[in-house]
Amino acid sequence: MHSSDRDRIVLAGVVFAVLFSQLLLYPGIGALVTALGADVSPSGLAASELDASMWFLVAEFVGYVAFVGVWGTVSDVTGRRTPFIVAGALAGAVGYATLAAVPAIGSIPFEGVLVLRFFQGAMTIGAFSLTITMLMDLEGGHGRNMGAAGIAIGLGAALGAPVGGQLSEVDPIAPLVAAAALLVVVGTLVSTLQDRAPTHRRTARALLEGVRRRPTLSIPYAFGFVDRMTAGFFALVGTRYFQDAFEIGPATTGILLACFFAPFALLQYPMGALSDRIGRTIPIVVGSLCYGGGILAVGAAPTVTTAAIAMIGVGVLGALVSPATMALVTDIAAENERGLAMAGFNVAGSLGFLGGFLVGGLVAGSYGYDPAFLAVGGLEIVIALIAVPIFLRLSVGPHGRFATEDHDRT
Repeated sequence: MHSSDRDRIVLAGVVFAVLFSQLLLYPGIGALVTALGADVSPSGLAASELDASMWFLVAEFVGYVAFVGVWGTVSDVTGRRTPFIVAGALAGAVGYATLAAVPAIGSIPFEGVLVLRFFQGAMTIGAFSLTITMLMDLEGGHGRNMGAAGIAIGLGAALGAPVGGQLSEVDPIAPLVAAAALLVVVGTLVSTLQDRAPTHRRTARALLEGVRRRPTLSIPYAFGFVDRMTAGFFALVGTRYFQDAFEIGPATTGILLACFFAPFALLQYPMGALSDRIGRTIPIVVGSLCYGGGILAVGAAPTVTTAAIAMIGVGVLGALVSPATMALVTDIAAENERGLAMAGFNVAGSLGFLGGFLVGGLVAGSYGYDPAFLAVGGLEIVIALIAVPIFLRLSVGPHGRFATEDHDRT
């Protein structure tokens, strides 16, 4: 096996482990925040379990947004990836383990729990974002490399949700313990890999200027934002909706979430390779239009069975969009700016998750689930429609080449 093929498999395994550990917490999130001491009362931080769950999820992604750019910039400036991935994974494991110890300590207010969650998110995003950047550094086609990242993301989420649901049935704290152990494995695994980061270093100012001169990065960033927004919406509001509408528990909820993530994962690699052949426009624009419609179909499904079928359809469409969007970042960014460019994509994605949590949670809490599904699904469709004339002016070639008049001048 070629060394880059082996590294692609290992790096995809790392991405899988990070997402798997994250999704372990979602199906039993309500019971988890209660076990961690959430003050669910009109006078407390959260007026309901949904509010407490929302703030717990938001705290992690605030850490993502605050630190992902730092990790990417430091990696590009130093010309190293591996040591920072190891450091982020091990520090993230400490964060998960400390959260798991909170019930035993018993004296930490929920605000303190949110600070720990912020720290865990700030560390974990380093391992996640820089591992994807290492995949960008590999040969073999941008769509194929990002397809490997996408299949790892999807499989991690697909398996993490049902396994997390089963663990939550045993003990709400169990997913935290499992997540800590997985990140220790991640840190150990990455330390064995060859660091393929470009060796020519640049200052942080030069990196920022280089990325700033490529405004076309805003296109994959916008799609990354809205796509992750839908994921955040399903992680919080979708979980609560399925349990309230169909009267199911965490275990069944995890299986229902897996109906989305299984096809999303399994089709990432072939869809990424397809975008290398036909370009990025059709997978991103057409896929996003259909994806938004699929979200509306999930909200309209009258039974668990029809909801599961709709989730499968949304998963297939998500697999069409996701690797092409990440590959577009690689198409546009210079090779020695990839860490910061992918950090920007993950900032957009993390803000999308925050939007999914906050917009979905607030709309669902104030107006009900139907308007929440309409808001999130409709936004996906609107972003795709706005992007159509932009894509028509761009050249997104079949071999991953991306050229505009402005890009060529830079």
